Amino acid sequence: MKLLTVHFGVVVRWVASAAFGLCGVAAFAQNLERPEMRVVAAEHVPAAATSMILSATLAGTRIVAVGDHGVVMLSDDSGKSFRQADSVPVSSTLTAVSFVDATHGWAVGQWGVVLYTADGGKNWTLQRSDLTVDQPLFSVYFKNAKEGWAVGLWSLMLHTVDGGATWRNMQVPPPPGAKKADRNLYRIFADSAGKLIIASEQGRVIQSADDGATWNYIETGYTGSFWTGVALQDGVLLLGGLRGTIYRSIDGGKIWSLSRSSFKSSITDMLQLADKSIVAVGLDGVTLTSRDDGVSFSGNQRSDRVPLTALSKSPTSGAAPVVFSARGPIS
Repeated sequence: MKLLTVHFGVVVRWVASAAFGLCGVAAFAQNLERPEMRVVAAEHVPAAATSMILSATLAGTRIVAVGDHGVVMLSDDSGKSFRQADSVPVSSTLTAVSFVDATHGWAVGQWGVVLYTADGGKNWTLQRSDLTVDQPLFSVYFKNAKEGWAVGLWSLMLHTVDGGATWRNMQVPPPPGAKKADRNLYRIFADSAGKLIIASEQGRVIQSADDGATWNYIETGYTGSFWTGVALQDGVLLLGGLRGTIYRSIDGGKIWSLSRSSFKSSITDMLQLADKSIVAVGLDGVTLTSRDDGVSFSGNQRSDRVPLTALSKSPTSGAAPVVFSARGPIS
């Protein structure tokens, strides 16, 4: 049952749609248990443009997106066209990507891999992997070019202070009343004050105000998984998760309230645009927008209901965000 729970929490990043159901979940989980136990470089394939994308971000004016089978896609024309990265040393699923400037970035994923690029995503090197156990990393955040964190399955947390040349395992404390942490950490990000925030399962938020030296748990009043989160320009925090759930905090995460939305599609990514509006996407082809600081969301659903999996800001001023899906970029 633990395996199924783990996988369903990762469906936002690894699986095309909740429509797979429990049979699809179990089959996919079985494939994760017995993969080829060696690192193999990602192939250049014509189908890369339609691969499932699980995370995307800007590297200067370039969009960098990562996903299934080690695919890394690049766009230098605001998302109108994409090409595959020149070299990626792994063919395992990549779940998250983060850049600190136009050239330096990191991607993480299955087998606990951490990849690094110094040329804006064209070429990547392997900084870390662990083939002894499939303990994937789900999210990565760097505060600058030297210090960063990566988080994942069963409270896996890594920390680096040398740009990823070395990674140290950090011990996450257990929640109150528990003997061990054993939580899935789905998204790490920072607020405007530099406080680290982790969206986790069972409705919990994990925070650190001292660069990860100590962590504390905050109960939101929700009992499901939070898959994503964003810190708004005015300090408001938003978390998104199962069945369209969005929670909001105006006091740095101490108290949370449920945002209003008429959609029940699980939230996979969120971001704030230059005009301060907030965009969220989810499974079942749902796109949500808020223009009241996250208090409420309205939206629409694609007729094909393709799972929407990631968002990137456009480098073009005033342009709509670039949306990604289980079938690659969405126009």
